[in-house]
Amino acid sequence: MPVVTIKIAGSLNRDQKKQIAAEITDTLERIALKPRRYTYIAFEELPDENWAIAGQLLDEED
Repeated sequence: MPVVTIKIAGSLNRDQKKQIAAEITDTLERIALKPRRYTYIAFEELPDENWAIAGQLLDEED
């Protein structure tokens, strides 16, 4: 049973999540031969202040 966790800075709207979930589910079914009904996807949306790149928090970027 595939469990996919997507962590993203900021947020996605419901339609974006739906499209991403469908694409990932399709890919796992097609390539890994995993049944759709057993594919679980979780979205973790985190504030920019909880992400850093190159030593700088995303909410501090210019």
